Amino acid sequence: MNVSTILIILLIGAFATYFSGDKLASKVALLFSLAALGCSIVLLNNFSAGENISFINSWITQPNISFALNADGLGLAMVLLTTALTPIIIFSSFGNEYKNAKAFYGLILFMAFAMTGTFLAADGLLYYIFWELALIPIYFIALIWGNGDAEERRKAVIKFFIYTLAGSLFMLTAFIYLYQKAGSFLIEDLYKVELSACEQFWIFLAFFLAYAIKIPIIPFHTWQANVYQKAPTVGTMLLSGIMLKMGLYSVIRWQLPITPLAAKEYMYIFIGLGIAGVIYGSIVALRQKDLKKLLAYSSLAHVGLIAAGSYTLTLDGLRGAVLQMIAHGFVVVGLFFAAEVIFRRFETREIDGMGGIRTQSPKFTSMFLILVLASVALPSTFNFVGEFTVLYSLSQINIWFAILGGTTIILGAYYMLRMFQHVMLGETNAKTFADVSLNEGISFAVIIAVLLFFGFYPKPITDLITPSLETILQVINKN
Repeated sequence: MNVSTILIILLIGAFATYFSGDKLASKVALLFSLAALGCSIVLLNNFSAGENISFINSWITQPNISFALNADGLGLAMVLLTTALTPIIIFSSFGNEYKNAKAFYGLILFMAFAMTGTFLAADGLLYYIFWELALIPIYFIALIWGNGDAEERRKAVIKFFIYTLAGSLFMLTAFIYLYQKAGSFLIEDLYKVELSACEQFWIFLAFFLAYAIKIPIIPFHTWQANVYQKAPTVGTMLLSGIMLKMGLYSVIRWQLPITPLAAKEYMYIFIGLGIAGVIYGSIVALRQKDLKKLLAYSSLAHVGLIAAGSYTLTLDGLRGAVLQMIAHGFVVVGLFFAAEVIFRRFETREIDGMGGIRTQSPKFTSMFLILVLASVALPSTFNFVGEFTVLYSLSQINIWFAILGGTTIILGAYYMLRMFQHVMLGETNAKTFADVSLNEGISFAVIIAVLLFFGFYPKPITDLITPSLETILQVINKN
């Protein structure tokens, strides 16, 4: 078995879901997403046993393009994140009804297929194809099944689509230029290309524009909050939990090893941009009255810190960034799902319209509190492991980077606990808040179990990703 099996399962699942009809679509989608997760676990065991689970085959001869999928520890970690969160996201949606459900769930699986392909692709053009394919389903999910005024939603989604597509075209231009130098799009050939400092600068910048928009890094973040707010919660989970990780992963996999001289030369600038996102996102989150927008800006702050860790070019920075990517994926999906559970009862996302949930739903209150504490990186949670490692790497570059980056913990604790107080405590809302249903409770329990288990014992993930990151650093440090 090789990694192409996961892609086949997800792609077949997308079509099977669509043709299963509206009544069965959600169950079929869940079945195939669980099959993809099971396949990922089997492949992880095979990888740990020393088997070669990568896949490469000649695809197009002119230009020279290969269907190449590389399954190292870093790629597998991101695939496991994708295939673990996809069934959780699908299962969490069972409390909602969607028109044309077969198309809705089919698009979710197709998006998971494209994102998985992005994490595995070892050919530049194949990677670009998967990167662009992931944009199509989320465009329709947000546009058709989104929230609020249709015209405002359309404007927000189109802005997101144009921004992302424009950034991707710069990346495509960089790949074409690199192909002319290497005669191949294979990643190992692109790593070997000798580029002048000037060439590296422009290619680094082209990659950065694509990744900064996707992550997002300020000042390329202007699409994020509105799209997170207007998209259905499932779409927001896919965007925040998995899709933005494509940009962060790509910084480590593609940008830094191909343009190491530029990465070293402009390190301080891009670390500074990441930390600026931490401070900006936290301050803006303090002012939000809409729960989803508050969580959107909170996510902006956290990914800014992850990006800063990536650009340190240290093993601790890269390792902490990957750990935090995975932790952030689970906690942000849990938080957006909590916002959706509240909306199902109160039919509002305005924080001022909530309150008193603790007295009506102690189980939900407890689970929500754990997610809030994980978000602010309380020790013993997975987020603490990632954030501490990233901050330690920043201190190795400059202690002020660590101090400024650490504001995410202080400000995050303030606005998240303040939000929790307004939403869960205080006077009881006039509407009744029923306690969590079975499927809601299972979704929360799985997410919390992951956050606590790896908070106490992150070694399995650390051991999985470290050899790949060391290899990438060797490529960077050769130049």
